[in-house]
Amino acid sequence: MSRLYTYIVRVDDGAAPNPFGGMCTLAICKPRIRSSARVGDWVVGVGSKNAPSGDLSGRVVYAMKVQEVMSLRDYDLRAQKEWPDRIPEIDSLDLVSRLGDCIYDFSGRKPVQRPSVHGPANVKTDLGGKNALLSREFYYFGSRAVRLPDNLLPICPETQGHRSRKNEPYKIPFNRWLLGLNLSPGQLYGWPDAILDWETIARCGGCLQRSADDEGEC
Repeated sequence: MSRLYTYIVRVDDGAAPNPFGGMCTLAICKPRIRSSARVGDWVVGVGSKNAPSGDLSGRVVYAMKVQEVMSLRDYDLRAQKEWPDRIPEIDSLDLVSRLGDCIYDFSGRKPVQRPSVHGPANVKTDLGGKNALLSREFYYFGSRAVRLPDNLLPICPETQGHRSRKNEPYKIPFNRWLLGLNLSPGQLYGWPDAILDWETIARCGGCLQRSADDEGEC
């Protein structure tokens, strides 16, 4: 049976999730979701009250239906062949290349973190997730996050953990609401909310706010 995962996107910088190139991936952050989500599940990021563009609480930043689940090692191998933009190049003039989320090189005996939006403080959290989630059936709104109707507001967590079991009564109503927006999947309907803060993220050598990003289910 499919599940509906929801969590607060505290740092929406285009890397977690990475919605570019017609594919949405979650390969860093949210280790518990990445470890347990399966094909057919929905992963939904809702906005933060303290988002750079203002209060985005009660709004959907993105929703992705998981279509592939693969190990981070397999993601690295496939990214090099199929999705080169997923491998970060932080000095690139192309913003999408800088925000690549395939940030671990598995070519050696141990994974090595590539220069990216994350730093050493994030390694344990990132690798703890074990998997990368991929989808081409997604809706990404970013800073133009779409407000949820009142009957679906209970899916929004109140802490930095995620919701899953408690979302069971809301799975069908959420799907109906999302499809009722009459939008085409696989597109960006907004821009990452924290993208303007790239210089700060780069200077700190990784987004340290994400080091305690996943505290389990709430």
